[in-house]
Amino acid sequence: MSGYNRYKEQSIYSMSGSEQLMLLFDESIRRLTRAELSLEDKNYEDFEDCLMRTSRIVRYLIDILDMEQPISNDLRRIYNYLVYDLSLIKAGRERRKDEIGRIRNILSELRSAFFEASKKVSDMHVVKEAVVRG
Repeated sequence: MSGYNRYKEQSIYSMSGSEQLMLLFDESIRRLTRAELSLEDKNYEDFEDCLMRTSRIVRYLIDILDMEQPISNDLRRIYNYLVYDLSLIKAGRERRKDEIGRIRNILSELRSAFFEASKKVSDMHVVKEAVVRG
């Protein structure tokens, strides 16, 4: 592994959970933008690769959901819908290219919501009750 790749891996491991989540959303949004450009250029191989990577990111977001949280069921439904819609775009290419922007918008809205929530959580100073042992 090159020094740069080790550095990238180390920086990812040192991120907080919310920073990693933002990185996942950013990468999925970036891939969708690239997919749109690839489709315009008729670079179907890159187009399909971008959609596949975005779909993998969204599936990973499903996998890391904490299903004990009430909102997780709703998020899982949204993510499953996005995976389904991404597969339709891949199959329909030119006919469904307008859907890419809609999916990117949904992911952007989710990213914004998680970002705002992470700011509120980091502003809270929760002190756990400590047990004094003698």
